[in-house]
Parts: sequence; structure tokens; C-alpha cells
Amino acid sequence: MGNVTSSVAARFAFFPPEPATYEVFREGGGEGPLCLSRLPPGKNVEVHLVETKAGNRVVATFWRHPFARFTLLYSHGNAADLGQMLDLFHELRSHLRVNIMSYDYSGYGASTGKPSEFNTYYDIEAVYDCLMKEYKIKQEDLILYGQSVGSGPTLHLAARLQKLGGVVLHSAILSGIRVLYPVKVTLWFDIFKNIDKIRQVNCPVLVIHGTSDEIVDWTHGKRLWELSKEKYDPLWIKGGGHCNLETFPQFIKHLRKFINAMEKLTLVKQITQSSLSTSAVTEVKYNKCLRLGKR
Repeated sequence: MGNVTSSVAARFAFFPPEPATYEVFREGGGEGPLCLSRLPPGKNVEVHLVETKAGNRVVATFWRHPFARFTLLYSHGNAADLGQMLDLFHELRSHLRVNIMSYDYSGYGASTGKPSEFNTYYDIEAVYDCLMKEYKIKQEDLILYGQSVGSGPTLHLAARLQKLGGVVLHSAILSGIRVLYPVKVTLWFDIFKNIDKIRQVNCPVLVIHGTSDEIVDWTHGKRLWELSKEKYDPLWIKGGGHCNLETFPQFIKHLRKFINAMEKLTLVKQITQSSLSTSAVTEVKYNKCLRLGKR
């Protein structure tokens, strides 16, 4: 069994770009704020070095939108780092009118440590804590976004948070071994057991997958959508591969539709809660009047 485990780990490895496509430095020679070498000034992006429970320091970037209702916590795929995704984050922030918190896993880009399944869990937990403490982002205003292997840490965190605004699964995997073999049961040595964790997610889930994905078959996305408690209309991009879904016009259009739907849902919840609170106060006053009338 040990040989099987080693074989799977070797074939489903992490592939951080080498060398990293960016550097982190402090503006003004050590006294100023953190900056990314490939990110021009004036982009309204804040850079953080966040320490994880494993002792690693991961790079995180907060892309602020002045009129954002939601914040996306974006977990990228296994062969990219932040420096390669700056244009995408700029486009998503602009078209979706959201804040974006993105980060590099341990061992990726300028983040320290080594990449592993459990380190990705520690990474996203630390970045989430940063969002809560530095930006006071509430759970209900947060949408977790996981691309490819990033669906692992995304569902790990989503299964633990009960008031999330939503989840987006982009070219997601059912589990590590299921990318390689169509096994019917979850094996103890499997990694990123999303097929089990999706059942614990209690918020709307949008699944996006290409029908011609050559790395993660689109049936992974289909099954994750079927297992979701709160299903949002999925987007199956005809002819879409594993790494090119952003180039299809329906990609950003469907994401915008999802964000708008979540905004409306949040508004309905707020109105409902307000009405319930008003009703409760009215009932209390009415009961008091009844008691007073009996005296």
C-alpha cells in the first residue's frame, strides 16, 4: 500500500513555477508597505505575508474594489503563482465588482515552506484569519473560489464555515486519486477528498467546468454539483479545457450572474431577519398590553 501511496503522490504533485514569477519587497528600502515586483503602483492592492500554523509565511494580496458587496477568497491551480494571475484578478475585480483575496500556497512564489495537502489547508485558514482581522470581512460577505487543486483548500474551509455567502468550483476535482483512477470509494491514502466535504457545505455552490477538460474530466464537476446541498445553475463550457475557461465569454457573464444572485439573496435574508425582529418586538409589546389589561 505504501508503494501505491508514493505513486499517487508522485503523479498528483504540486508544480510551482520555478523560478517564481515575482518577488516581494518593501517600498522605500525596508520601511514602506510590502509590494509585488510585477504589480505596478496605483492598482489598489495590498500585499501581506501571513504566518500559518505550520510556521510558513505565505504571500497574500488584497484587491480592493470601492463598491464591493462581496469578497472572493481565491485559491489557484497547482501550476501557477500569483505573478501569473495578476491580469485575471484585475479583470475579475473590475467585471464582478468584488474584492479579491488571493494567495500563494506554501512553496509557491515567494511563500516559504513546501507544498502539501495539509499545508494548503493551513494556508487558507491563515489567509481567512487575515481577512477577518485586517478587513473585518463577515462570513456572509465571503465567497470562496477554488480552481483545480484549489478546490481542495476551498472545500476544506467551506465545510467549516456555516454562514458563507457562496462557493465557486472551477475545474474542480472529486479527489486526488479520482483524477487518475475512477475509484468508487474514498481510500484512506487519497488526498483532497472533496467528494466527502462538498456534502458539508451549507451555501450556494456554482460549478464551472469545461466539457473537453483533458486533465480533470468534466464528470468531476458534474458529480460535485449533484452532491451540493444548495445548487446554483452550473456552467458547462462546451469545448473548454482545463486552463482556458476564462477566455470564453460565458465565463465572466455567468460569474456576474452568480454574484448578482448572491447579492439579491443577501438582501432578501436581511429583509426577512428585519421583519422577524420587528414581529418579535411587536409580539412582546402586545403580550405586555394583555398582561397589563388583566390587572
